[in-house]
Amino acid sequence: MSLTLAELVAFNTILLAALLSPGAAMLFITKATVTGGRAAGIATGIGLGTAAAMWTLAALLGLEAVFTFFPWTYTVLKIGGALYLIWIAIQTWRHSRDPLGDAPKPRGQAILSGILLNLGNPKSMLFAAAVIVVVFPKGLAAADIVAIVLNHWLLELVFYTLLALALSTPHIRRGYVSLKPVFDRIAATLLGALGLRLILEK
Repeated sequence: MSLTLAELVAFNTILLAALLSPGAAMLFITKATVTGGRAAGIATGIGLGTAAAMWTLAALLGLEAVFTFFPWTYTVLKIGGALYLIWIAIQTWRHSRDPLGDAPKPRGQAILSGILLNLGNPKSMLFAAAVIVVVFPKGLAAADIVAIVLNHWLLELVFYTLLALALSTPHIRRGYVSLKPVFDRIAATLLGALGLRLILEK
């Protein structure tokens, strides 16, 4: 089987819809950008996109089969991701009244944070395991798999870079600073609720 343009367009359409929907990744990069600045936001986006592309690669290489034959692997990943989300929620709530500070997060640390979030983000896992195996046929050539993964990574990178550029404007940053305790506690509540739901759902 070979990759077709129609399949790639369908994949990109679904991916854009997923990126635009509010979720842990959107909350995470929003906070990273308004607190750490444009560079931190872009670096976080690189991490988020890299992890998401890794899930795409795993799905194309048979991730769904692994979850089917070894259900515990999905459970471990889901619980680990949920605990990470809860940890972020607790830290965000605890520091909601802290000033932003002038020292931006190192880019390497921001990239790693984005990777860790999306590696344990069930939304990324489910997207990869469910959508990708439906859109693309089995038996793709290695070159097609590379093209799909690279396409995914680039699309996420462009999306998160544009988002970081928009969120890092002085007007948005000033608005966030003035309501930082409120925004941080809302984000912490949403992230914590998502983590708890993942642990409790069967």
